[in-house]
Amino acid sequence: MITAASLREYTRKDLAQMAKKQGVAGWHAMRKDQLVRALARAARSKRRASSSARKSSKPKTKSTRATVKSKPKAKAKTPAPRRRASVKSNGSRKKKSGVKTKNVRAVRRIQVANAEKERLKDLSSACQNGHAANGSGKRKKHLSKSNGSPRKDRIVLLVRDPYWLHACWEINRHSVERVRAALSEQWHTARPVLRLIEVEAGSTTSTAERVLREIDIHGGVNNWYVNCSDPPKSYRVDIGYLAATGRFCSLARSNSVTTPSPGSSDSLDQNWMDVARDYERVFSLSGGYSETPTCGDLRELFEERLRRPMGSALVTRYGAAAGGAVGRKSNFTLDADAELIVYGQTNPKAHVTLAGQPVKLRPDGSFTVRKSLPDRRQVLPVVAGSGDGLEQRTIILAIERNTKVMEPIKREPAEQVIER
Repeated sequence: MITAASLREYTRKDLAQMAKKQGVAGWHAMRKDQLVRALARAARSKRRASSSARKSSKPKTKSTRATVKSKPKAKAKTPAPRRRASVKSNGSRKKKSGVKTKNVRAVRRIQVANAEKERLKDLSSACQNGHAANGSGKRKKHLSKSNGSPRKDRIVLLVRDPYWLHACWEINRHSVERVRAALSEQWHTARPVLRLIEVEAGSTTSTAERVLREIDIHGGVNNWYVNCSDPPKSYRVDIGYLAATGRFCSLARSNSVTTPSPGSSDSLDQNWMDVARDYERVFSLSGGYSETPTCGDLRELFEERLRRPMGSALVTRYGAAAGGAVGRKSNFTLDADAELIVYGQTNPKAHVTLAGQPVKLRPDGSFTVRKSLPDRRQVLPVVAGSGDGLEQRTIILAIERNTKVMEPIKREPAEQVIER
């Protein structure tokens, strides 16, 4: 706002120019004070004129608005507005369709990721597309024809060598759903695991058990190799789901097994690649001949895979031809012998003798010697001397063999028991 006080801050030359623009008469002959008063009067008169003009223009504005509103109603059917509206609508439709396509793709990616996560979490045999790890369809008699699920849940633990165990399982789909309902909101954080448990040899109570670790597994398989340490020890495994809170829901419990001592068995079994080649030994080490209730699943699994009876002494002893023993000549014989295996390890540059005979060392200093084991007591000194001859160590093995041949037992055909 132009006032007299604000005008006094200008020079006379500036005030003269302002007066000239405002059309003040006689501005070129006026002094500074006169120019200030003249410009102030011109500003006041101009403000009065503008305020009166606004007051007089208010009714005209209302009528103008009314006419503007009424005009589009009369011209609503003109083609120009329709073309503009259609262009705008097409643009908005394109934007909406693009956003919708992106949302659909994102939802599909999330659905695929969730489906893959659930597939890896599902331990049931139905999610394995009907194929067992060993192939050949030998599981068909234990699978229902409706959904490809086993009749019961089971897990079997086998001993492969002193440091490796082999777990095989079959889980019903309904059992997985039952655990899912039991875990409720904890199911999303739960993961399938094998719980390795060390058990005290010969004990059947849970107080003698100790959980060693949980091994993460996934769906789509029905077997897993488990490494163990410090043999010989006894183990069993539980298969189930472990939630993030530490809650564990078990699906099945395996049989108890005992790993053998390391040493000679390593060199004897170095070419052993399949259970079928040494099934009797694996069956025995895995507790197949014990009387525990859990050995039934182990016997069942071996009979399925090997297609032969296992575990029962009478079944193994008497076959289908036992009934035809009447009238035949007896050519049944039995011979048994034993041998001694001495093994150990020392410095690779040492000189080792066993009972005075030199022993050949392997590059790592280990050695294995097979000797006959006659029916008597033997004292076998094992002597090792250092490469420089300054040190010597001796271990004496005292071994005795006592073999007894029992009287044969002959049964009549009616006394023979055949299990079917």
